[in-house]
Amino acid sequence: MSSSRRAPATSPRPIAERHLFGPGPCNPYPEATLALAAPLLGHLDPDFLEVMDETCELLRHMWGTDNRRTLPLSATGSAGMEAAFVNTVSPGDVVVVAVNGLFGERMVDVAGRHGATVVRVDHEWGTPVDAERVAAAHPAPSIIAAVHAETSTGVRSDIAALGAAKGDALLLVDAVTSIGGIELRADEWGIDIGYAGSQKCLGVAPGLAPFTISDRAFERRVEKPSSWYLDLGLLGGYVGEASGSGRTYHHTAPTAMVVSLHAGLQRIAAEGLEKVWDRHAEAGRLLQEGLVDMGLELFAAEGARLPELTTVRVPEGVDSAAVRAYLLGRHNLEIGAGVGEFAASVWRIGLMGHNARPDRVALVLAALKDALDHAR
Repeated sequence: MSSSRRAPATSPRPIAERHLFGPGPCNPYPEATLALAAPLLGHLDPDFLEVMDETCELLRHMWGTDNRRTLPLSATGSAGMEAAFVNTVSPGDVVVVAVNGLFGERMVDVAGRHGATVVRVDHEWGTPVDAERVAAAHPAPSIIAAVHAETSTGVRSDIAALGAAKGDALLLVDAVTSIGGIELRADEWGIDIGYAGSQKCLGVAPGLAPFTISDRAFERRVEKPSSWYLDLGLLGGYVGEASGSGRTYHHTAPTAMVVSLHAGLQRIAAEGLEKVWDRHAEAGRLLQEGLVDMGLELFAAEGARLPELTTVRVPEGVDSAAVRAYLLGRHNLEIGAGVGEFAASVWRIGLMGHNARPDRVALVLAALKDALDHAR
């Protein structure tokens, strides 16, 4: 009996090189891209284990921590969020979540799925977290959770203030958009659990979740988390707590991605982490000034705007989706839409990693001006 199914295409499919100015991923650092073409190593190869050890140490530098359990999870940033809660939340634990955007909302959802009694502290989208209100929301929470750089709104919150006010609670922080782009000092600020993603200011392709957990938090961890794959106790035998012949197999790590992350982190370290923060700050300043000069209105509250991710209001009468489609078709350039109730009224423009440069700012401003002229 013959099949009516068409044979799959076998000719190579060309992939366009895009200018990625959305909320992530960004265009990777060239060193990270080149590393993907390196010879493949096995996940227990001694050369790869050395790369993994160096990657963990480089991540400690990015996080600003001495936590020995600092590692790249073989998953995206969303799995980092899952790992943070599944390892630290037992049914009935009180978790206070600061909500000032989509990813705070997601924290509420994930914590609840793991049985937490969630106390949410809502803020207007586009404004930073109020540390005093969050700290006062419950007298004795197990965890206080917040997003450092809210990707949905382009807002930075004061994590140091939360750390100073946390009391005996563990401080759990989403640093997906902040790590590698703005100041981040996990130990100094009192961050106990942090997760991030490889695809934003670290300038690497998506697929890894830089993660860190303090000894204090690890000692309070769930003895047997419901997730085998994300169990930090099991993962510790492979990275973070063992080396050389003492390692134990847990899973097949994406070795090419770790090698690429290693190269991207080395690129940042060679430039100097604080200089990279400054480069992002300058690029963000130039972009935001340029947008205002074009007559556009910035969305995030003044004084809390991220340099690496700018949110701007869509002008009245302009079709947001049509402008984004024009930018992609005419300029090969991607910017992001808003989310939630702001899906059609806000654009999100990212200048992350390798894209945080004045020439990239000029490119996106010129392209957006052309798109708006065309739309009007």
